[in-house]
Amino acid sequence: MADHVTTMSRGQAGRMADPMTPALYTVDAFHQDNHDTFTLDLRCASGHVPTFEPGQFNMLYVFGVGEIPISISGDPGDSSRLLHTTRVVGTVTRAMSKLQPGDTIGVRGPFGRGWPIDAADGEDVVIVTGGIGLAPLRPALYAMLNDRDRFNKIVLLYGARTPEDILYWDELEAWRARFDLEVHVTVDRATGDWHGNVGVVTKLIPRAPFDPRRTVALICGPEIMMRFTIQELAKRGVADGAIYVSMERNMKCAVGLCGHCQYGPSFVCKDGPVYPYPEIESIFGVAEV
Repeated sequence: MADHVTTMSRGQAGRMADPMTPALYTVDAFHQDNHDTFTLDLRCASGHVPTFEPGQFNMLYVFGVGEIPISISGDPGDSSRLLHTTRVVGTVTRAMSKLQPGDTIGVRGPFGRGWPIDAADGEDVVIVTGGIGLAPLRPALYAMLNDRDRFNKIVLLYGARTPEDILYWDELEAWRARFDLEVHVTVDRATGDWHGNVGVVTKLIPRAPFDPRRTVALICGPEIMMRFTIQELAKRGVADGAIYVSMERNMKCAVGLCGHCQYGPSFVCKDGPVYPYPEIESIFGVAEV
C-alpha cells in the first residue's frame, strides 16, 4: 500500500485541488487507429499537463453526454499533451469519436496505480498484450525505451483478432527495426496479405527470448487472455510475484468513494488498475467479483 500512496501523490501533484472537477482540454488531433478504435491528442487549455505514471488513467468527460475512464496511452516524458486511445463501445465513446480538432473535453486525473517500472530495473521485461490492451502498456514501453540502459531484454508480444485490428502499425514497425527491442505480433485470423504469426498471443510465450529467472511480466488484455498468459509464464518459470496485470472495472468517481469498481477488498480506481498478480490471485477470473 505504501507504493500505492506514492503513486497517488505523484499523480495528484500538479492537479486541481478538487479531483472531482474536470480541467478543460482541447482536442488538438484525432487519429483513427482502425475501424473502431481512435486516439485523442489533447492539450490543456491552461497550458499545464500533469505528470502521469505509465498505466494510470484519466476520466474523460464529453459535455452533455457523460464521463468514462480511459488509460493514458502517450509518452510520460512528453509534458505537452495527453493521448488516450479507446474503442467505440457505448454512448460516450461514440460521442467522443465525433470530436473534432478544436473541440473541448473535460479531464480528471491521473488516477490509479501504474506499471512497476522501477521493479524491472536490471531485469528482462516481457510485455504481453491483446487488442486495445496495447494502449495502457505503450507508456510503459516509452518509459523503458527512454531510459533503455536500465533494463536488460525488452520483449513485446502483441496479439490482435485480425491484421485490421492491430493498433499503432507505424510504431510497431519502428519498434521492430530497433536492435534493443524484440517485437512479435500475431493475429487470431489471417486476412489479406498477412504473412506473420497466426494464433493466440500465448503461443508466442514458449519461444520468447527472455530469462524467466530474472523477468518482470506486464500483462493487459481480456481477462481470459491474461489468465492463460499467466499459466504460460508459470510454465516458463516466471515467479508469480514478478507478474503484473491491469484490471478493468466500471469506474465512476475514480477516488474510491462510490464503490462501483470494488474488486474483492480493493477498488480498481485507487488500488489498481495495475496489480501484482499475488494480490488478486485468489479472486482473479471470478466473474462475481
